[in-house]
Amino acid sequence: QVQLVESGGGFVQAGGSLRLSCAASGYTFSSYAMGWLRQAPGKERHFVAAITWNSANTYYPDSVKGRFTISRDNAKSTVYLQMNSLKPEDTAVYYCAADRTLYTRTLRTTQYGYDYWGQGTQVTVSS
Repeated sequence: QVQLVESGGGFVQAGGSLRLSCAASGYTFSSYAMGWLRQAPGKERHFVAAITWNSANTYYPDSVKGRFTISRDNAKSTVYLQMNSLKPEDTAVYYCAADRTLYTRTLRTTQYGYDYWGQGTQVTVSS
């Protein structure tokens, strides 16, 4: 079955960096877009970044643009999220997600566009 396993979360001071990884298995990773979303306590899950199956396109909301970078290695079936200049408001559980639309060029920017989810990894940024 499809499995997405995130890693790399942790505790960091404001201004620091973290790199999240998400290892996928159980499907043809290289054919599908991937995304990262996050959820803070008591809040809805929000879109953070997305990347097409071939890395041709990426998309970020203004809140993380210029600070976060999504990338993927199809040979390793892994998607990454490099997070720099972290702020306390970036504190959340971060989830990777897969869109099972084959070879789509449309990047999903809400949680409703994704079909498979990881278990999440906690990121805490102190001020």
